[in-house]
Amino acid sequence: MKILYELNIVSITFRIFLSMVCGGFIGLERSRRSRPAGFRTYMLVCLSSALVMMTNQYIYINYEGSDPARLGAQVISGIGFLGAGTIIVTSRSQIKGLTSAAGLWASACLGLAIGTGFYYGAIIVAVAVFLIITLFKKVDIWLTSTNKMITVYTSFSSIEHFDKFI
Repeated sequence: MKILYELNIVSITFRIFLSMVCGGFIGLERSRRSRPAGFRTYMLVCLSSALVMMTNQYIYINYEGSDPARLGAQVISGIGFLGAGTIIVTSRSQIKGLTSAAGLWASACLGLAIGTGFYYGAIIVAVAVFLIITLFKKVDIWLTSTNKMITVYTSFSSIEHFDKFI
């Protein structure tokens, strides 16, 4: 089992495979719901993050004086750009895509964990994220089902009528 925690061809292959499985597992649900980021996007984010951490580990082992957390920190901040691209504001002033953005961020974190060899944590979190995205959506709908929201659209022929309305 120790072979999976060292940086060698077996652990690299295992980490790549595990990151594809964990990222794809979460992305599968997003694809089924036709969300902007789906199966392949989540796999790529998780896989790439794992590669970043393996690269970090390689640099740390082979070159002295490097910071083993530096590249991972850049993934954490950089994934925000990809996540922001999944968030939209609809014509009805509703915000959509936040779960996809959060899921992409979680997928990047999973990749970082897998890339460092923190397998148990990554697998448990992958399952937890999947459960949150699938099962907790029903809980969220149930909790917010009693909320009442009314959308009122008004138009005014002149600004004076707006003052009277206020």
